Amino acid sequence: MRRTITIPTALVLATIALTGCSAASSGMSDSDSGGVSAPQVQPGTEFSDGSKSEAGADQVAAGDRQVITTGWVTITVDDPTDAAADAVRITEQSGGRIDGRSEYAPKDDTDNGSATLTLRIPSAKLTEALDQLRKLGTVEEVSLNSSDVTMTTQDLDARITALSASVDRLLALLANATDTDTLIQLETAISDRQAQLESLESERRYYADQVSLSTVTLNLVTVFEGPVAQPVSFLDGLAAGWAAFVAFFAGLLVALGVLLPWLVFAGLITFVVIAIIRWNRKRKASQPPVE
Repeated sequence: MRRTITIPTALVLATIALTGCSAASSGMSDSDSGGVSAPQVQPGTEFSDGSKSEAGADQVAAGDRQVITTGWVTITVDDPTDAAADAVRITEQSGGRIDGRSEYAPKDDTDNGSATLTLRIPSAKLTEALDQLRKLGTVEEVSLNSSDVTMTTQDLDARITALSASVDRLLALLANATDTDTLIQLETAISDRQAQLESLESERRYYADQVSLSTVTLNLVTVFEGPVAQPVSFLDGLAAGWAAFVAFFAGLLVALGVLLPWLVFAGLITFVVIAIIRWNRKRKASQPPVE
């Protein structure tokens, strides 16, 4: 028996084919969206709801640009733990958050401890927050980098809008579908479009988070106390010699205190051995000679 395709079914198949072709063509040219295919929309394209895609990045107002800011800040402080607590307070007061915090206790005379924090600060308040962070101590390094992702976000917005319209059209066809084959094809196409749409929306949320909150890595370190300067005059040399003399005898007394218990113990053992030897000699001398 030969199957007859009704006109609504043919219309549905044509619609799915057209939306599928447009999605495939956009996926071939989309290398920065992780291989997700979606309809490619050129600037100025009019959608079914009457809206139009954005123009190129050169026509975007300065306030509408999407910029991701990251940076490194190194500050020398007296107490890294207290300074880290102040940095957290400054960040939270600006409306940001702390994504990472590591503190290291002092180990020896050459390591007075440190702290490293990953700060997420609202981009609009970044300058104000940095000014407050500078007051924690002596600023050693400030490095900020900006990356303009305006074109990327505009392209994502356009593809999300077009793909949403495609899903809406398929849902409208699904509501009017009557035969089983059409329902299956429409549900498959809708599931595929929705998966692509969710992926694009997730990527767009990531860019929105990176743009709205700047990422700053804050390093809090302490001043390293280097060796004492060498003497340059007679009095400096005399003072250094006296200090060395006192230090030598102080060290000698410490060593003597450590060795004294062992010396006493060794003396007692030696005394016992000598006493035994003398007693043995006297005993042999008091015995009569053997004839």
